[in-house]
Amino acid sequence: MGTSSGTETGATDGRPGITTRRWEDGKVVEQDFALDEVSELLEREGSLVWVDLCEPDHGDLLTLARELDLDPHAVEDAISSGERPKATRHAKHTFLTVYATELQPDDEVDVLGSRESRLHTSRISAFVLPRGVITVRSTARFDMDPVLERWNDDPELLRLGVGALVHGLLDTVVDGHFETIQRLDDAIESLEDQLFDERGQTHAVQVRTYRLRKELVELRRVVLPMRDVVNAVLRHRGELAERRTELDGFYDDLYDHVLRASEWTESLRDMITTIFETNLSLQDARLNTVMKKLTGWAAIIAVPTAVTGWFGQNVPYPGFGQPTGVLLSSAVILGGGGLLYVVFRRKGWI
Repeated sequence: MGTSSGTETGATDGRPGITTRRWEDGKVVEQDFALDEVSELLEREGSLVWVDLCEPDHGDLLTLARELDLDPHAVEDAISSGERPKATRHAKHTFLTVYATELQPDDEVDVLGSRESRLHTSRISAFVLPRGVITVRSTARFDMDPVLERWNDDPELLRLGVGALVHGLLDTVVDGHFETIQRLDDAIESLEDQLFDERGQTHAVQVRTYRLRKELVELRRVVLPMRDVVNAVLRHRGELAERRTELDGFYDDLYDHVLRASEWTESLRDMITTIFETNLSLQDARLNTVMKKLTGWAAIIAVPTAVTGWFGQNVPYPGFGQPTGVLLSSAVILGGGGLLYVVFRRKGWI
């Protein structure tokens, strides 16, 4: 055991993916201690313990669950795939599951041709105990270093107990939601510019619209339930340990951020639906324009067809059998066709 002032994540007992920290009075006093010491450290007055398991070995998780008497259903939920965001109160702890989000940059995908979603989600489950938090990550894509930095940068907040750890974790996840939503908002604005481009890149607009709708549906599944998660955490805060009213303002601000993220996601969903419908309307308008042009040219071509067909009959006509007849018929063709062209051009048909 040793002391540390840094925030780098590491390994415990030489095993990657396991990180441990213990604070007293807001300062780190131990790190990288063994899992079999966790229960003892949680009993110490003034201790605040954090254990992080990234892609955990099933045996390690079960060992820790037996040592801390964690609810078996919560343990199963922590490693199962497809769990929705939620917060559940159990006999000796509160269990919560949330999802961090990350939007892959456009330069890493085929922007014009790919219909695959760029949105990646990372599940983070947490067992909230009276003096500590155990986090279980399904993937290393979500980096815990920003959470650690947030905890260590405010020792006064950590003195308020386990509620400060939970707030720091949830606040970091929600900030990630905002970043993802902002990038999707920017992508929709760019799509609007492309939608009204006179060059009519119809296929590119259709692909990007489809992909953005798919990404927003996936994002909505993890953002909207966060309201219930934060509400449940607020309800259960006083059931595990003494409720510190100093944290109320922090959680109220967190809940406000969650509401804003939910409303923003819903507004983007409405916007992409509007873009989809507008794209269909513009395609109909472009088709009507094409049909008007074709009709106009067909009318112009009908003039020489009618004249040559009429003068081609075996009946006398002005200039019949003479060179002037050819000149006259040509003049009628050019004059009639030119007149129709001017009329249709003024009406915007061609």
